Amino acid sequence: MSKLILKNNPTLKDFQEYIKDMRVERGFDDETIVEECLLLGEEVGELFKAIRKHKTKIGFDNHNSEITQIEDEIADVLIMLVCVSNGAGIDIEKAFRNKEEVNKKREWN
Repeated sequence: MSKLILKNNPTLKDFQEYIKDMRVERGFDDETIVEECLLLGEEVGELFKAIRKHKTKIGFDNHNSEITQIEDEIADVLIMLVCVSNGAGIDIEKAFRNKEEVNKKREWN
């Protein structure tokens, strides 16, 4: 049984710390950043497939009934994005704030 606790109203830093501890607890702390990027790509694909299944009229192969709900896939994408960020030593909040300052100076058409 997991002893991990994510506090109420967590910050991005809290998510990063929680996921770092989660990876250790579950034995995933030896994955490389390349492996994490590949897993992130896989999770994004699963998110797209879930959206296609639930939100479009595009034909869908119902043969695979293992597709989960969109919210589950979004959570998986977030987890893997945080894993990649942690593996690269990137503070997500700082990166977001820095990039947003650049974006604020751009002209958007």
